Amino acid sequence: MPASRLTALVFSACCAGLISASALAERADRTKPINLESDRMHVDDAQKTSVFQGKVVMTQGTLSIRADQVTLRQDKDGYQYGSASGNPATFRQKRDGADGYIQGEAERIEYNGKLDRVEFFNRALLKREPADEVRGNYISYDSRTEYFTVTGGAGPGASGSPGGRVHAVIQPRTTGEETGKTPAPDMPKQ
Repeated sequence: MPASRLTALVFSACCAGLISASALAERADRTKPINLESDRMHVDDAQKTSVFQGKVVMTQGTLSIRADQVTLRQDKDGYQYGSASGNPATFRQKRDGADGYIQGEAERIEYNGKLDRVEFFNRALLKREPADEVRGNYISYDSRTEYFTVTGGAGPGASGSPGGRVHAVIQPRTTGEETGKTPAPDMPKQ
C-alpha cells in the first residue's frame, strides 16, 4: 500500500475515532473527506506510524483538530492510536442531532482505539454547548461505558482552575413540559 494511502487511512481512522467515538459527535462526519495541513509529515509505512508537525489543522465535516504535532499509529491487530499535542491541542465538533458543539483542549489528547478511550492531559477542558463544561488536569472518557473521570492537579495553573481542583458547570436539564421540546441528552455518566 502506498505511504500516502496508509497515511490517509490511519489518519482518518484515528481522528474519526478520536472524536466520533463519543455518542455526542456528529455521525455524518465519518463519511466526509479529510483535509489536513501541516508544515511537515513523516510516514514510516513499515511501522504503520505517521507524524504531522507544525501548525497541524485537520478537518472532516464539522470536526476540527488543531495541534502542534499529531502522531498516529496502527497496531498489528488493526487498532488505531492517536496523540495530538500543543499549547493547547484543541478539537471542536457538532453534536449529533443537536444545535450545539462539543469541544475540548489539553496539552495532550490521546485516543486508544483498542480501549475506545480518549484522554486529555494537562490543563484539560471539555465543553458541551451551550454551557456545560468540566476542567481538570486529566480527563478520561470511555465511550463504551460513557463513563468519564476528571482529576485535578497540583501546582499553579496545572488544571486551569483555582487551587488545582476539578471545576464543573452543569446546567439543569429541562423537561419537555417546561419548554414544549424534547429534553437534551445528559452529559456522559460520571
